[in-house]
Amino acid sequence: MRLSAPTKVIFLITLVIAVVTIVAVIAASLGIVTIPFVVPYALWLITAAYVLLALGVTLKGL
Repeated sequence: MRLSAPTKVIFLITLVIAVVTIVAVIAASLGIVTIPFVVPYALWLITAAYVLLALGVTLKGL
């Protein structure tokens, strides 16, 4: 199996999902603000970002 670099769009999407999720969880744990959709599904969002990045690496052209 040959791996390739993900496209810039896929990389940026996964980066944004991961950063927003991590910042939201840290802000919620400090009591600053709670983002209703992100915090309860943080594990799933991080997992989705990782899976999308993995697909971007394994599938050519994605």
